[in-house]
Amino acid sequence: MRIKLTSIMVNDQDRALRFYTEVLGFKQKHDIPVGEYRWITVTSPEEPDDLELALEPNANPAGKAFQEAMFAQGIPVAAFEVGDIQAEFARLTAHGVAFTREPTSAGPVTISVFADTCGNLIQLYQPN
Repeated sequence: MRIKLTSIMVNDQDRALRFYTEVLGFKQKHDIPVGEYRWITVTSPEEPDDLELALEPNANPAGKAFQEAMFAQGIPVAAFEVGDIQAEFARLTAHGVAFTREPTSAGPVTISVFADTCGNLIQLYQPN
């Protein structure tokens, strides 16, 4: 058994696709119309055939409430590993990304948190 697909809810699929590809640097893998919405996935450019992240519309009221509650409580809904958190922090800040936590040591990792412009907080981490 392997994890090959996970998802996050987004409040705007077009904005999410732009942010996750143009700002974060992920690669679009799928963009398939499914009724009113689309099945959109992105992958790491280093491992395009590995884990996919689906950018799911938050159209379900329960999902939307969960997303809004997590954001309001300052809890990230996903974590992405980086090799150099200081460099990623500088790069993303230069792209206008709003961080809610600057790189901070947290035991075996250094973490940072930013808003993805689509209703979520995302944590970056670098193993120490």
